[in-house]
Amino acid sequence: MKFFKGALCGALATLLAVGLMSCGLGFGGSRGSSQAISSETEKKLKMLEQLVDEIYLGEINEEDLQSGIYEGYISGLGDPYSVYYDEEATKSFMEATSGEYDGIGAVMTQSRDTGIITISQVYKNSPSEKAGLKAEDVLYKVEGKEVTGRDLSEVVGDIRGERGTEVELTVLRGSRNEEVTVTAVRETIEYPTVESRMLEDDLGYLRILEFDDVTYDQYMTAFKELENSGMKGLIVDLRNNPGGGLGTVCDILDEILPEGLIVYMEDKNGERQEKSSDEAHKLEIPMTVLVNGNSASASEIFAGAIQDYGLGEIVGTQTYGKGVVQQIFDLKDGTCVKLTISEYFTPKGRSINGKGITPDVEIDYEADEENPEKDNQLEKACEVLSEEIER
Repeated sequence: MKFFKGALCGALATLLAVGLMSCGLGFGGSRGSSQAISSETEKKLKMLEQLVDEIYLGEINEEDLQSGIYEGYISGLGDPYSVYYDEEATKSFMEATSGEYDGIGAVMTQSRDTGIITISQVYKNSPSEKAGLKAEDVLYKVEGKEVTGRDLSEVVGDIRGERGTEVELTVLRGSRNEEVTVTAVRETIEYPTVESRMLEDDLGYLRILEFDDVTYDQYMTAFKELENSGMKGLIVDLRNNPGGGLGTVCDILDEILPEGLIVYMEDKNGERQEKSSDEAHKLEIPMTVLVNGNSASASEIFAGAIQDYGLGEIVGTQTYGKGVVQQIFDLKDGTCVKLTISEYFTPKGRSINGKGITPDVEIDYEADEENPEKDNQLEKACEVLSEEIER
């Protein structure tokens, strides 16, 4: 086990000299600077290293130990949105934000309180649909290992993999928590992040599943198709949309809002950064926005801006309440760290972190077992929009 010698303290040195310092996140001179890494910390790590090296029975993997130090340091912040990613997780994370990846084609959300991971969306004709997974399934195990409470990004990284390979998933289904195990064959997936269709009375329906790099172009294509079909009013469905890129949601809102503020952020020093729309585009038809408890982050920026400008009624249930912004920092060795860097506010200065967006028209979703396609929330949004068109 002598190959382990120096792993812990070597990792600590890397963390200090290469990782955080290379990102301009050193430990001196700024408000709230960390005092966690000190001479006492180094001394204690050396004691742990000696105990493990001389007494620990199991196999030791130096890379895993180093990664564990970094993960533990960021985990110690107690922030569910700040995460250290090793090389494999970094690759998966970057693929996720690009909108194309090798995986099973499902959207997953995680409860902040319980750590439970739920499948909120299953893409059409995807490996997940072919395997028999369904929306509202609770993800229980991946390859036989329980996942509740683990970081969602890490779990997603385990599910993704090389095209043509298999992954075994166990879910809990229905009110009786029936345990169902399926095997999905991974494929290259381009996120179908936007769905659209014309409804009755010339109402356009546009659903945004996530705000990824590919979403703006997909949105514009779908919107123009609806517009060319004679759309008189637009319903934007953000239910179960976990969020995504700030730049993407602002680009889409720039096509909808008049000239003015979209959202602003304030960091730990009170410095403010603004995102604004120009006068080039503005939606000229009435709209409504559908939300629920899984509408988070960028979805809440969208709904909050529409609500503040009075451009449409928000319909559904209280949103998730993720009103903080994360930034990715490249640690220059194939790994990265995601840190919460600021809080965002709606154009009228509302903070929604831990609160969410309150709909103008509150209505719970009611499943209809006799007619599974029935959607009472969508029906209400259509009703509200039709009344607005008639005014």
